[in-house]
Amino acid sequence: MTEQPRDWDKELAAIDREIEKQGAGPGAPGTPAALPPGAPPPPVPPPAPGAAAPVVRGAAAVTWFWVVLAVLLAAALPLWPYDKACGLQLFFYLGAAALALLAGAAGAVNSWRARRGLAHVLSLAVVVWAGVMGAREVLPRTGYAAESRAWLCPSAPEPVPPAETQPAPTGP
Repeated sequence: MTEQPRDWDKELAAIDREIEKQGAGPGAPGTPAALPPGAPPPPVPPPAPGAAAPVVRGAAAVTWFWVVLAVLLAAALPLWPYDKACGLQLFFYLGAAALALLAGAAGAVNSWRARRGLAHVLSLAVVVWAGVMGAREVLPRTGYAAESRAWLCPSAPEPVPPAETQPAPTGP
């Protein structure tokens, strides 16, 4: 097995010449090195369908805005200061739970796009928590739970007008 030593410099130079012939080398037309000074860069082709979208600058700030908002709203649900047994106050509570759920969903979508793992997990936890808190109030009113509650508060009975009273008899 006697091989002749290879001259790597010659072989690499031949490879470089082939690359330059194909137009992919520095100074080839269309490459940034061949553009005249002050010329705009060539347009970037759109990504192929199904390809991941590039992460946009500032996406992390938007993601954390939605996640922090969702966490704060979800943390406030168990601390709701008003009675939520029935009526308008119940609907306000359910609206707050839906708002927390939507903020959590927005945080989950943004964190997925920005590739923020912790933010995504927190957003999904908020979605589950807000869903559970809303379901605690909705299910008993839909007949699903063993306990049944009313959506609207029963109206107070109308006061009975006092009967005509006669003046108390005065002494003899």
